[in-house]
Amino acid sequence: MNIILFEDHEIGRPLPRRDPRTLHLLKVLRKKPGDTFDAGVLGGNRGRGRIEAQQPDGSLLFSLDLGEPPPVRVSIRVAVGFPRPIQLRRLLRDLSNLGIEAADLLGTDLGEKSYRDTKLLADGGARAALVEGAVQARDTGLPRLSVYPSLEAWLAEKPWTFSSAQGPAIPQGPGTQPSPPGPLLVAADNVRPEGSLARFPAGSRAFVLAIGPERGWSDRERKFFEAAGFTRLSLGNRALRTETACTAAVILAMEKLGELG
Repeated sequence: MNIILFEDHEIGRPLPRRDPRTLHLLKVLRKKPGDTFDAGVLGGNRGRGRIEAQQPDGSLLFSLDLGEPPPVRVSIRVAVGFPRPIQLRRLLRDLSNLGIEAADLLGTDLGEKSYRDTKLLADGGARAALVEGAVQARDTGLPRLSVYPSLEAWLAEKPWTFSSAQGPAIPQGPGTQPSPPGPLLVAADNVRPEGSLARFPAGSRAFVLAIGPERGWSDRERKFFEAAGFTRLSLGNRALRTETACTAAVILAMEKLGELG
């Protein structure tokens, strides 16, 4: 754990003896009463924590001094066709680790229907994976996670229009108010692509990245993308696993946004 994260309701309460964070502090970091550690509150600030005492039952009393804001989220939204449940956990962890704004899970034409029945979305496993990614990145924020029954439903709602990160304003002319540009809409696709994401011009706008399931997009879905204004770009000549494609696409988009400098 690169940072110990707490929920709001845990502040002021002892950290239980068997809590993984307690075990990490005592067994891995070898902390003792009076020692400090990197800490933060989910959805809030970061800073330092301090172990005030270890109670007879093994729980830890702690205090927090949090004056540092969390990292700014990367202006990228990722929509992905449901992967295998075991991949989904890793995918959510890694997307959270990269600091994207939002992740949307989509039902797709060629995706395995049973993957949508994963228990991760109901038993807290999805959120736990997002928290794991944030802990690795020393972050306190999590991507917004949403589920859509189909690509059509996602395109109809256009959730990216509610994003807070729309890039810098572009002047529209004398006497007019500048308006923010919309995000760059990209569907990763190796079938008859319009170009390559790697060779796409760099810019400072936000990205919306749509990644298909293992079997890719159907021709019907490609028509939906074209009607919605998406550019279909390849990620290279190799057929990638869904989780690999997501990570590769996000890294390439981050480079275009200047996030890797």
